[in-house]
Amino acid sequence: MSTKSRTRSKTRLSRALGIPLTPKAARYLEKRPYGPGEHGRTRRRADSDYAVRLREKQRLRAQYGIREKQLRIVFEEARKTKGLTGENLVELLEQRLDALVLRAGFARTTAQARQLIVHRHILVDGKLVDRPSFRVKEGQLIHVKQRSESLEPFQVAAAGGHQEVLPKIPGYLEVEIDKLQARLVRRPKRAEVPVTCEVQLVVEYYAAR
Repeated sequence: MSTKSRTRSKTRLSRALGIPLTPKAARYLEKRPYGPGEHGRTRRRADSDYAVRLREKQRLRAQYGIREKQLRIVFEEARKTKGLTGENLVELLEQRLDALVLRAGFARTTAQARQLIVHRHILVDGKLVDRPSFRVKEGQLIHVKQRSESLEPFQVAAAGGHQEVLPKIPGYLEVEIDKLQARLVRRPKRAEVPVTCEVQLVVEYYAAR
């Protein structure tokens, strides 16, 4: 799929889910705050409870750019963890390396964050990690490989080029953007995570399966 096609796909999905998945989609939603297709402007009949729960689950999955199987695995872990399952779910997802690379401002989108990791530009505590799903632990340092710092995407990031389109850096991250490094100082709390999701509906979706 070409870059242009991927952009159109993300914009269409953003409109369908009612959330901006990329900065470009955010601008598009401001102009057209309704769903895609010929019936996008018309008022839809009330969705069923199942449809509402399914849509919320899809919203969460899309914001992290993960497959259904991956989300289900993390949900099962969240369910077995002490505390509220929905909050645990988001907090565990937020510890993914690709999510934190994005939050730190090293990348502009989740897809770009994943690409930087897969292409072996990102280190955790000095060790190369090429798995976007890698779970960062409290206290670990995320930083860009020294040989990669001169590449254009990282030069843009180091100059703060993504900050105007990204949410404010959350309190669980300490970031030195000019040095292209960020530390997870503590476990994320659901209330701080810049993700749009009614997590209880996601819990209800899986509970009914």
